[in-house]
Amino acid sequence: MKLMKLMVAALTLGTVALGSHAFAADKGLVGVLMPNKTSQRWINDGDAVKSQLEGLGYTVDLQYAQDDIPNQLSQLENEITKGPKALIIASIDGTTMTDALQKAHDAGIVVVAYDRLIRNSPNVDYYTSFDNFGVGVLQANSLVAGLKERFPNTKPWNVELFGGSPDDNNAFFFYNGAMSVLQPLIDKGDIKIKSGQMGMDKVGTLRWLAATAQARMDNLLSAYYSDGSRVDGVLSPYDGLSRGITASARAVGYGTADLPWPIVTGQDSETASVKLIISGEQYSTIFKDTRLLAKATVELVDTVLSGKTPANLDTKSYDNGKKVVPSILLTPYAVDKSNYQKLVVDSGYIKPEDLK
Repeated sequence: MKLMKLMVAALTLGTVALGSHAFAADKGLVGVLMPNKTSQRWINDGDAVKSQLEGLGYTVDLQYAQDDIPNQLSQLENEITKGPKALIIASIDGTTMTDALQKAHDAGIVVVAYDRLIRNSPNVDYYTSFDNFGVGVLQANSLVAGLKERFPNTKPWNVELFGGSPDDNNAFFFYNGAMSVLQPLIDKGDIKIKSGQMGMDKVGTLRWLAATAQARMDNLLSAYYSDGSRVDGVLSPYDGLSRGITASARAVGYGTADLPWPIVTGQDSETASVKLIISGEQYSTIFKDTRLLAKATVELVDTVLSGKTPANLDTKSYDNGKKVVPSILLTPYAVDKSNYQKLVVDSGYIKPEDLK
């Protein structure tokens, strides 16, 4: 009996010790807010951030807002009440978060804007993203290269412009980066915007919706290209929009010898669009390895929450209207038929079987 009591006591102590160890290993709660599950990249981002944080010992509350601004704001406010040590936010419209972020700041919560800069708040501690102006430059350079390749004897090239969602700060960087390349060619007369529609106030696509882009492309083709002329290229800042644009072109007969596919750009290297690049319907996309973005973000959060100072931050590029937000900026890459295998398949970003 005495031996049994000693064994029970030992097991009890072991359980307590194990429980204490498990509790000590938990570094605390981190809230992760993503905009939607309709885009493959946000699902990938959310999963990568969550798994990597959990691997370091954090508890993670991952939420998706389905592109509903009030829903995301409600998620943010609820998250703050749970007492997280940090919040990682890919905002739908960051300008709506000012009051909630003040509460987060007052509670000592570290706030990281993830890929989309949160504007007009002094309470954004860090920003992690890619060189978004550079993304636009890559898109425009790819568009021009495609025009030269597919339509070498046609000038001016008829091009139409699409922008991202006007409430997403990144959309302006993409557009401005692209126009830094295209505007000189427009001024020179090599590129003609047949519709005359330029500027984010005219070409922006609210919520990045493919259906909105497809409807606008339908209207452009009907209004400006029913005279027998051909659209040679379309600047598209995101793969979802690109697929809407190519669907519109397909519906009126593009993709034949007499009416070749226009050069259509994109972004995010979504599997469906890489398939279209292989088939020739979409010309290019931009590869932003979200695994690396997730890794950089998780490392930043862990560094800060460990009481250390992050190194190699960009402290000049991203002014959110209230402050220059210290940033980590990763490198994007242009992807087309010539290099998709190396960049997105061999790197393990997309499985070969998913492209069949």
